[in-house]
Formats: sequence, structure tokens, C-alpha cells
Amino acid sequence: MKIGYRRVSSESQNLDRQDLDCDKIFEEKVSGAKRDRAALAEMIEFAREGDEVIVWSIDRLARDLRDLQDIISTLNDKGVSISFLKEKLTFSGDSDDAFARLQLQMMGAFAEFERNIIRSRQAEGIARAKARGVYKGRKKTTDENRLRKMKDEGHSVTEIAEQMGISRMTVYRNL
Repeated sequence: MKIGYRRVSSESQNLDRQDLDCDKIFEEKVSGAKRDRAALAEMIEFAREGDEVIVWSIDRLARDLRDLQDIISTLNDKGVSISFLKEKLTFSGDSDDAFARLQLQMMGAFAEFERNIIRSRQAEGIARAKARGVYKGRKKTTDENRLRKMKDEGHSVTEIAEQMGISRMTVYRNL
């Protein structure tokens, strides 16, 4: 059976460019940097010996070299082959193509490097926005006045947390 896996990083992105001709397709809209991805786990669980998993490109499967190798190894150990269309690479448990393994490691390292660059740029952008006073962070969801009033009334941190439906750490942070 041909099994497809399609992923984009956010809800606003479109999966259409990852055109896969498969019997069953698993897809999700979540960052590849996340280790716990429901559709990926479901696809790995679904795959059986003799199946072929088809992915548009290496960076759609994982953004971390170690995760990429783990996913491929898990599938290969089950007797499932995996093919990347863009890179024209296929990996199976019975094949020991040293050149393909080298390409996988290089492409995976590039995907991880790209992810790190994105993180760095994002952090720089946030720092600049903070310096201009544009970026304020997430809006507060805790009623600080109520919290302080309860503390002044003699309530314990645990009582405040329970009554307000927040963690004790949030109470300490706000006090």
C-alpha cells in the first residue's frame, strides 16, 4: 500500500503543492519542530510490512536530523520503505545504499540548520519590536487586582491558585 504524509507548519498554509498519489494520506498543519505530531504517529502506527510511505520532501517529515533518522529507522524496522519525491531518495530496511544515507544526513542537517536560522531571525525580530515598544508579549489573563486582594485577605498561595484556576507558580510570579 502507498501511504502519503503531508505537513505544513501552520493552519494558514496550504497542503496542495505536496501532490501525492497514494492509497491513504495522513496530513497535518503543525510545525515540524514538534516531536509529538498526531498524524505522523498515526501514520507510523498504520504502516505495515511491505508498505511504502511517500513524503514530498525531507523537511516535511522532520526539521531535526535525529528525529528524521529515528522516523526512518522506525519505519524501516517495520519493513516499510520511505520515499522522498523532491530529493528522489528511497530508504528501506533491506537496502544499504551508503550514498543515499549520506544524502539523507546532509539534507537532514540542512533542514535542521534552516530551522535554527528561522528561530534566530524570529528572536531578532522580537527584540527589535520590543525595543520600538511594538511587541508587548501575550496579553495577561490573570486578574492581578483580585489576586493581590485575596493575598491581603490572608489566603494562602494554594487557596488563591485553586480559586482562580491558575497554578501556584502563576500566583508567585504575579506577587
